Amino acid sequence: MGVPKLQQRLYTLNSDHPLNNNYVHNSQLTSTSISGFYKNATVFITGATGFVGKALVEKLLRSCEDVEVLYLLMRPKRGMGIEQRVKELLKNPVFNRIRDKNPDAFSKVKAVAGDVAAPNLGLADADRSKLVEQVNVVFHSAATVKFNEDLKNAVILNTLGTKRVLELCEDMKHLKSFVHVSTAYSNSDKHVVEEVVYDPPHDADAVISSVDILTNEGIDVLAKQILGKHPNTYTLTKAMAEHLVLKSSSRIPAAVVRPSIITGAWKEPYPGWVDNVSGITGIFMECGRGTIKSIICDDRCTMDLIPVDVVVNTLITAAWHTAAHRSNTMRVYNCTSGGVNPITWREFGQLTHKYSLEYPSKYVTWYPGFTYRTSRVMHVICAHLFHLLPSAFLDVFLYCTKQKPIMLKISRKFYSALDAGKFFSTNEWDFKTSTMGALVGAVREAEDGKNFDVDMSTENGFSWNFYVKDFILGVRQYVLKDDMSSLPSAKVKLNRLYWFQKVTQALTIYAVVKLAVHQYT
Repeated sequence: MGVPKLQQRLYTLNSDHPLNNNYVHNSQLTSTSISGFYKNATVFITGATGFVGKALVEKLLRSCEDVEVLYLLMRPKRGMGIEQRVKELLKNPVFNRIRDKNPDAFSKVKAVAGDVAAPNLGLADADRSKLVEQVNVVFHSAATVKFNEDLKNAVILNTLGTKRVLELCEDMKHLKSFVHVSTAYSNSDKHVVEEVVYDPPHDADAVISSVDILTNEGIDVLAKQILGKHPNTYTLTKAMAEHLVLKSSSRIPAAVVRPSIITGAWKEPYPGWVDNVSGITGIFMECGRGTIKSIICDDRCTMDLIPVDVVVNTLITAAWHTAAHRSNTMRVYNCTSGGVNPITWREFGQLTHKYSLEYPSKYVTWYPGFTYRTSRVMHVICAHLFHLLPSAFLDVFLYCTKQKPIMLKISRKFYSALDAGKFFSTNEWDFKTSTMGALVGAVREAEDGKNFDVDMSTENGFSWNFYVKDFILGVRQYVLKDDMSSLPSAKVKLNRLYWFQKVTQALTIYAVVKLAVHQYT
């Protein structure tokens, strides 16, 4: 597979540019210490309220104690101003270790009013000037991760938003590193994915201009034409965003990190920490509660998961790596596990089932048990029989007991998530990781590399068995808000559901046999 033409060019900073002298000087000072690279540094983060963003802010505050300030790009939301949103953010359990150890660190977190969807990021002139004068490191994490997002929103948030952040970075006077958070599936139309930026299927600037002038009907037509082999607007717009980063890498020190499916924490800040139910987390939470019985999936395929703390450590060390170990080309890091420590969907499902039975939640609804299917027809039949129909009956019960009927709505939501994710559960990719491997080696050699673990190999102690156990417990604690004191009663409930299932199965078999005998007598 040939390397794209644009990637073949050598990108170096102009030696006459004022950034270059500062960049080299800091590289020499911080080459052996990751946390030292962040000493007195000013960091700008977009997407800080997201899953990865929260963990990134927490890790920087906890492990890079001498960081000067973290500027978080935020917009008012749901009646809350940006200062209130920062306060709400810092109340999250992910920050408990900092709250106990060094609560003064929170004073380093500053909100900056803005929005990646707005021209010039919606920044006031004074705020823009402050960022241009002070910022040393930028992490661009803001994006829409909805697979079924309409093309216009996906382009504005994922592609145009990236362009606007890059334009700001090009004006920054003391920038050492810009790290763009992409996705391993930005090139999901390819089976083998190298750590390079591929030529995008369409010119990003042309697509940005098109969605700006076309009607909604025109955008729908455009979406059908330009998706090509991409499964959704998310992967397409992320691919175009990467290309914009590559073009800017001749003017700023940039890197791209491509995580695969991001899941709960391996070790930090707490094993199993997770705070959302999007994607695979929500699906396997519902498998544990017994409400999902059928999943479209080829269970022989490798399931490429990456814990959120490994992603965060990769982002932090990639910024350091970019400055301390200069390269003539922009680095791309495939932050994936399949090539280092693979697990199949079947194996992950077996572990999920095992620990769902060992650590049931008090919110378990049916006895856990699910089946992978590659037949869409069979999946639809089973989904209606085992997902939608029972949910409808539960809603009738809730309505009759004067409670809010929500089960059918929840069931449809997760059915939609299963449908949106079927492309990723029925295919697998060969993600090359030579650059990521070089980062693992560089981190291992750093003075404080043990504090920024990016190695998921079994030799480094990673075990899927223990990880899935912690993941199940993390969902139980942080998402369902169900502490371990409920475990004994939850096991009693699970046992009742087991016998209820067995009795129901026996009665069903009896009824079928009775009906068959009746037909032939």
